[in-house]
Parts: sequence; C-alpha cells; structure tokens
Amino acid sequence: MSRAKRHPAQSLADLRNVGKAALSDFAILGITTLAELAASDPDVLHQTLERATGKRQDPCVRDVFAATIHQARTGEALDWWHFTPERTGGVRKP
Repeated sequence: MSRAKRHPAQSLADLRNVGKAALSDFAILGITTLAELAASDPDVLHQTLERATGKRQDPCVRDVFAATIHQARTGEALDWWHFTPERTGGVRKP
C-alpha cells in the first residue's frame, strides 16, 4: 500500500511540505496560486530563487519545490525527500 495520501490543496499553505519558509520563497518567486505552482519546474524555481536572493539555496529547497509541484498537479502528498533521488540521480526506495 502506498504511503502517499491524496490531499487536494485549496491554497499553497495547504500543501504538505509548505511552512513559513516555503511560503516566503513562493512570494519571492511571485507564485500565489496552485495553478502557477503546478505550471512550474522545480529546477527553474530553485535557480530563480538563488538569483532573486543573491544566495545559494540548499538543494533540498529544490526537492520541496518538486514535492509541492507534484501535489499541486496530482493531489498526491509526498514527503520532500521522496524527490531527492530525482535531483541526485539516485534510486528511489519504495
């Protein structure tokens, strides 16, 4: 049985991996709706955030973006670390 839960969100704040820091990042990026997030790419968001802040962002921020984009698109709420292998080229564990 899958550990993932279907959790359709009504707003960015409803997403599983979103707290104050992610909400702040979305604000910096100009993302205000689930539709805008769903249309995004996690790598592009990460790079854009680095340029906008002038600071290197932790690679895990990219994984949070991937998880939130996935949930915005599918309603499936997965922990952010589920998307780390996608970034690192590693194998995802079941």
